[in-house]
Amino acid sequence: MSKEGLLPLLESNQVECLEKNVNDVDDLSQFDALLVRSATTVTDELLAKMPKLKIVARAGVGVDNIDLDAATKRGVVVVNAPDGNTISTAEHTFAMMMSLLRNIPQAVASIKAGEWNRKAFQGYELRGKTLGIVGFGRIGTQLAQRAKAFEMSLLVFDPFLTKARAEKLGVTTATLEEVLTGSDIITVHTPLTKETKGLLGMENIAKTKPGTFLINCARGGIIDEQALKHFLSNGHIAGAALDVFEEEPATDKELLAFPNVIGTPHIAASTKEAQLNVAAQVSEEVLRFLEGEPASNSINLPTLSKEIYEKVKPFYELTRSMGNILSQVMRTPVQEIDVYYGGTVTNLETSITTRSLMAGFLQPRVDAAVNDVNASLIAKERGINFGEKQMNQTYGYSNIIHAIVRGEDRIFEIKGTYVKEYGPRIVNINGFNVDFTPSGHLIYIQHNDRPGVIGRMGQLLADYQVNIATMQVGRKEEGGEAIMMVAVDKLVEEKVINELKLIEGIYFADTIEC
Repeated sequence: MSKEGLLPLLESNQVECLEKNVNDVDDLSQFDALLVRSATTVTDELLAKMPKLKIVARAGVGVDNIDLDAATKRGVVVVNAPDGNTISTAEHTFAMMMSLLRNIPQAVASIKAGEWNRKAFQGYELRGKTLGIVGFGRIGTQLAQRAKAFEMSLLVFDPFLTKARAEKLGVTTATLEEVLTGSDIITVHTPLTKETKGLLGMENIAKTKPGTFLINCARGGIIDEQALKHFLSNGHIAGAALDVFEEEPATDKELLAFPNVIGTPHIAASTKEAQLNVAAQVSEEVLRFLEGEPASNSINLPTLSKEIYEKVKPFYELTRSMGNILSQVMRTPVQEIDVYYGGTVTNLETSITTRSLMAGFLQPRVDAAVNDVNASLIAKERGINFGEKQMNQTYGYSNIIHAIVRGEDRIFEIKGTYVKEYGPRIVNINGFNVDFTPSGHLIYIQHNDRPGVIGRMGQLLADYQVNIATMQVGRKEEGGEAIMMVAVDKLVEEKVINELKLIEGIYFADTIEC
């Protein structure tokens, strides 16, 4: 970790610092704060040895090495440095793109071996090429700016990118298929989720133009490495540049043996400037937190006093789940989100729960951690307006939260309530009355209210050994539109959802993970 970046802590008279591996410290019970990078795994067992611990700071973006559930249960705040390596990653991606198209690593190896073979390393110019960017968050945005300077055309796929923001940034929005079929170079910049894992696999890579180049400096697993090897072998893919891999350290020797594959050992964020930035950011964050100020980049806990948090906690968790559900079912660009409160919840500080809903909504859509503090900024960057209002209507409940999401081509609504004996409940979706717990594996189905639809749905799930835990059906009138919310015991594969959509009477089906 950068010494210069740690100066805020090292020079503070209020904090005593020990720079050492946690495995080399005999007594961990004395520490109030823990700063780590990716090499240190923060487990429940480690946290148990640190009873005084108040905060864990990750000098970087990813927190895969920290047990967030265990930290939350112990009341330990986890923070990161979400902005510190944006430029480094964007620059590394661009460097990989240039190296790939100009065969620079191969030419270096050749000349160091005493060869002089100019014809073997003829490359391609970037000018005039079409760069497809999959995922348009902070890193994708910075990459686009650099690509425009090289006179490249830009196709951007991000299902949550509004037309207004795309026009402002000077890029062309496209479907994923348009990016695949129309790009000379494709780079991915999304988080690794159930939707993006294997996104560039056999089916989608086959849609690319012959001679396409692929780049992944985001998360290992977004490009299916077995599929990539197949299309490298038959010459369809002209080359690939990888900074991240499905398994790290990289173990697939067959993949790395391709002469048109270049790789780096997950170093996109490894610059002196980035390491200084992330170390300084978390050092200042920890120092402020230990001095009694709220953590601005908290990932797992809201920045509230314990007394306020205990009162608002049930609604905080409810709105987080509502936002997450809305994000998964509203897979289109969104322009506006309105949150309405009725009943006893209006006596609380609802700005906290509104920010929680926004964080839950935005997290599946961006490539960095979203929390209550930065949700407003990220929403603004994405061109999403949001607000809250109180209402007299409670729909028969003691408290009600009603969220309306407006997109470019559709509107989606959800109502939730908290019942002390039963916990958080979703009680209405798009005007259909339901009653289910927002947790676990869910299947959301829109269908016609006719005999046999539910039976065929149940039989199909049974054929795939998917057990139904609970099922809620909502309808407005007999024989009209209806919805089902089915809770199941395991994650449902995409092929099952595709077969559900083929059942007569079902016109929409998708999974929701809570």
